[in-house]
Amino acid sequence: MERPSIEKLEKLGLNRYEAIIVTARHARFLNSKRLKQLELLEQDPSIDIDSRKITMRALKEVLDGKVKFERTDSM
Repeated sequence: MERPSIEKLEKLGLNRYEAIIVTARHARFLNSKRLKQLELLEQDPSIDIDSRKITMRALKEVLDGKVKFERTDSM
């Protein structure tokens, strides 16, 4: 994956530190979703599980604008 550009982050209204926080939270969400799918895999082997790295997938989704977030002072 290409290195994220600062311009892309600025378009989203994030600085690089906020992007890390948003991406980490989204990666945790994606990981919990994957763990649930792995549990169901024993019952139904036809379940398709995405094999990409969670962190890279989360970063790409944040940069593509697929992740909705709201800026707060506690962030």
